[in-house]
Amino acid sequence: MDVGDDELLTIGAFAARARLSAKALRLYDRLGLLAPAHVDEASGYRYYRAGQVERARLVAMLRRLDMPLARVAEVVGAADGSEAADRLAAYWAHVESRVAAQRTLAEYLRGRLSGRSSEMYGTFEVETVDVPAQVVITEKRHTLAGELPAWIDASLGRLEEGAAACGGITGAPFVVYYSEVSTESDGPAESCVPVADEVAARAWVEAQGRGRDVSVRVEPAMRLAYTRIVKAQVAHPQILAAYEAVEAWMKREGLEYDGPCREVYFAEWEAAGPQDPVCDVAFPVRVTE
Repeated sequence: MDVGDDELLTIGAFAARARLSAKALRLYDRLGLLAPAHVDEASGYRYYRAGQVERARLVAMLRRLDMPLARVAEVVGAADGSEAADRLAAYWAHVESRVAAQRTLAEYLRGRLSGRSSEMYGTFEVETVDVPAQVVITEKRHTLAGELPAWIDASLGRLEEGAAACGGITGAPFVVYYSEVSTESDGPAESCVPVADEVAARAWVEAQGRGRDVSVRVEPAMRLAYTRIVKAQVAHPQILAAYEAVEAWMKREGLEYDGPCREVYFAEWEAAGPQDPVCDVAFPVRVTE
């Protein structure tokens, strides 16, 4: 005889119906994902309603997707099935994006470890260039790798818009990396736009107030060791091969680092095709002449 949705079941009977262990049910209760319908005050025994079986099975299946507990709570707590499905779809899109990035990184590492990285990602010609001193307006931020591309695009857009009040743009925008930006290290990174008028630039920065981490400085003249890459190579981890190529060349040439590495974006990103040159990966090097 079937029990009704409102009939109480012992934790053992409910676990059997839900095809879960009592241990898992206690964990779900502790995490706020599936509370018993009733707990006997005297004995501490837990009782569940038969109608909770579907939720228990849903929680278990979501956990099999390696969904974090906070996201599980969002899905099972959604207002209706449509909202729950949308939350699941958003989570899975994130998973697929992460796995695709990890797959690319694994291929890169396999090529690097086997000595085939140049075959897989192309060879890089490294040169040096002398860059004159320049006034730059900047925006700095601690950011992880997943947020970096969107932040670069947005911050350079803000700075390029502000450059109109600073005498106009005088050179290619660039991003300086003061420390590694990865899934575990947050830099910081600094977006920079060269401008013509230092006095106007300082007035513009002052007008922005304290809510934005913007500044102005005079970049000293420097020599850069760099390699030019196409748009398809800017993505991570392909761009790592460019950085390593420049560093390997510097080592062969006996050159010393003279500041943090940078990416110089000299082309119109949206208009560029996958094989169009768009960026210089560069390291300041010490001038001994």
